[in-house]
Amino acid sequence: MSHPLLVWLVGGVLLVGAGFVTALLPRWRAREREHRTAWSAARAAIDSATVSRDAAVTRVPAAERLLVRAESIAAGRGGTAAARAAAKHAREADRLWRTHQ
Repeated sequence: MSHPLLVWLVGGVLLVGAGFVTALLPRWRAREREHRTAWSAARAAIDSATVSRDAAVTRVPAAERLLVRAESIAAGRGGTAAARAAAKHAREADRLWRTHQ
């Protein structure tokens, strides 16, 4: 008598587990995609700021500090918020170098 009960119990646990995985898997994938996209944008912004720095005629200390900050955040390899902060600093540095040309 306990054998069919065990089968039903294991089947129920497997069914509930499969339901949770099915519900959470798209969220996990979306979060990972957002993370990769944010870091890609941050690296692109840092590269753009680096090109602007190399092309600048004059030194802009504020922009240099912002770029160093962005690079140090990127070296830490944090989460999505860190990637957005690094991109923000790099974009601001890029803007400063472009306005001082």
